[in-house]
Amino acid sequence: MNLHLLLLAAVDGLSYASLLFMIALGLTLICGVFGVINVAHGSFYAFGGYSAATVVAWLLPHDTSTLMLVLALVVTAAVVGGVLGALLERGIMRRYQDRDPVLQLLVTFAAFMVLENLQRMIWGATPVNAGELAGRMGTVELLDVTFMKYQLLLVPGIALVSYLGLQGLLRYSVTGRKLVAVIHHREVASALGINAARMGLMTFALAGALGAMGGALSVPMTTFMPGVAADMVVTSFAVIATAGLGQITGALIASILIGLARALAVYTFPELEVVMPYLMMVVVLLVRPSGLFTVAAARRI
Repeated sequence: MNLHLLLLAAVDGLSYASLLFMIALGLTLICGVFGVINVAHGSFYAFGGYSAATVVAWLLPHDTSTLMLVLALVVTAAVVGGVLGALLERGIMRRYQDRDPVLQLLVTFAAFMVLENLQRMIWGATPVNAGELAGRMGTVELLDVTFMKYQLLLVPGIALVSYLGLQGLLRYSVTGRKLVAVIHHREVASALGINAARMGLMTFALAGALGAMGGALSVPMTTFMPGVAADMVVTSFAVIATAGLGQITGALIASILIGLARALAVYTFPELEVVMPYLMMVVVLLVRPSGLFTVAAARRI
């Protein structure tokens, strides 16, 4: 592999890892607070992409600036995903919060199927894309290789800001510390006066917003069609399994590793592109069954 192909693989892998991380970040939050894998999280991604593409398509003929298009893309997805996440928590997850984890998983799968059909009712089966936005941002040359600024700068930049923002929220804000307390021990946090139900609602709304933003950032670079939600959320499951449940920094590192490995496979062994994330997951779990970054939990007596 020459230097140009290596550079292409690195940039493609980094942009894909950024999108993957946005989805895995929301899944990690929900796993930490509720201890359940939210299958319906893929619908946040799909609704974010579809709604953002719809708004961008409506704004383009009105001579809207590129900055306003980017803001509309991100804000629309965040609002749609946040509302969907809040509705899912209040309408379904709160009722099944203390039930068997298998039942919770089945409930989120049922919610995913409902949202998948709702998506088809609203947008149909016609492929949707917002490539005009990525084109308007222009290109940049790096070592004689041309890249889209959108892919090279904007997508990884928003993913990094999301990571730093969430870390700041959890470490330095009162609300974040309450959320951390609920993650570590829900019953003790409730006994100390923390409204665990409100923290759960905030978690789902925030996770929904992050997942939807991942979809919105994807739609200028890829085409959305029915089934896109399942593909991306399954890969994000591989990320959180590789990192370890509830590990935010671990999810970032695992996303980068999986993104780069997938991109290298595309340029060297295309047959391995689809299976590469799962091969990495299997190798990691064989060595560390709890994930790369899981810390030992205190034993409760």
